Amino acid sequence: MTDTTMTGTTQQRRLPLPEFIAMLAFLFATIAFSMDAMLPALPRIAADLTPDNVNRAQLILTSFVAGMGLGTLFAGPLSDALGRKRTITLGFGIYILATIAALYADSLELLLVARFVQGIGAAGPRIVGLALVRDLYQGREMARITSFVMMIFITVPAIAPTLGAGIISLSDWHGVFIAFIVFALIGASWLNIRQAETLPPPERRPLRIATLMSAAREVLSNRQVMLATIILTLGFGQMFGLLSSAQQLFGETYDKGENFHVWFALMALLSGSGTVLNASFVMRFGMRRMAKWAYVMQTVVSGTMMVLMLADVIPAALQFPAFFFWATSVFFMAGVTFGNLNALALQHMGHIAGMAASIVAAISTLSAVLIAAPVGLLYDGTAMPAITTTLICSGLAWLLIRRLGD
Repeated sequence: MTDTTMTGTTQQRRLPLPEFIAMLAFLFATIAFSMDAMLPALPRIAADLTPDNVNRAQLILTSFVAGMGLGTLFAGPLSDALGRKRTITLGFGIYILATIAALYADSLELLLVARFVQGIGAAGPRIVGLALVRDLYQGREMARITSFVMMIFITVPAIAPTLGAGIISLSDWHGVFIAFIVFALIGASWLNIRQAETLPPPERRPLRIATLMSAAREVLSNRQVMLATIILTLGFGQMFGLLSSAQQLFGETYDKGENFHVWFALMALLSGSGTVLNASFVMRFGMRRMAKWAYVMQTVVSGTMMVLMLADVIPAALQFPAFFFWATSVFFMAGVTFGNLNALALQHMGHIAGMAASIVAAISTLSAVLIAAPVGLLYDGTAMPAITTTLICSGLAWLLIRRLGD
């Protein structure tokens, strides 16, 4: 059974909340799986396609993120004009076609192009999923629901590397891309069979240059939206920076390569508690306050870790536990902040939710790539590049969030 609610002038049908959250979580999980399931494959891809410069294999992650950032520019406006379901389905179609191309790539360059286009397609479920939530919910209630979705999104890395490693052991790294196709088909089918369209034709905005420019100006001139976007950029940048060098840090720096997927799973499960914490307390303390204290915590943890490493006072037996605690804190912070910041950015943008979600995600994702890509390429056998980046990003986010309204 579905229930109904009034959104604007149109009565919208809702799925039962548990299924609605589960469906959205699966759409977001496809994106997380597309990144984290690749981590165990990077050494084999490097050996096959770029043996002379194995660090280049990390671009497989950042190329996907860059494509997703570009795709966000189009996904939101398209959903405002065509509807949410149609746009998400189109995104999955592009994603699947690019994944098929990746299966047959015989050079790193071709694989990077396929991953870039795959990211463009993934922007559909990522961005339009947020707009779909905003069609039905707003404010702290949207933040609470988004937190539950993010809980699944963040815990997907708990199984993605393990599943990826299992697939690779049976079918080499190409098998991971077949799994991507299966995920996309399940997500598209679930959406189209069970979810009612949340943006009916009378409330859609046509794809006209004047209309798009007017909506874009409204979003870009809104101080609340832009501040939230910059803070999201800093959060994504430090998280993607850690992800881009995670396999090398666990495998080479701390000699945990054989059990990388197990440690990564434990880290993701522990950090998932951040979303539980946020969902439990955001209605009481508010979105801004919860995000602010998460960045305060991350600044203190990263600053302490940097001082200890520079002073070389961490005993050898405690070096990996200290790194593991720090890395877990980075993902924990994401669970507390990302849902809140998206809700704060879209709070007053319900009438142009698709465009607003696109601009916020495009700026934050593409700018985050500029932060993350150098972190992976500057890997020097230690965690110092990732820790330094996280300290700077979290410190700046802490300063900026004090200017953000609730």
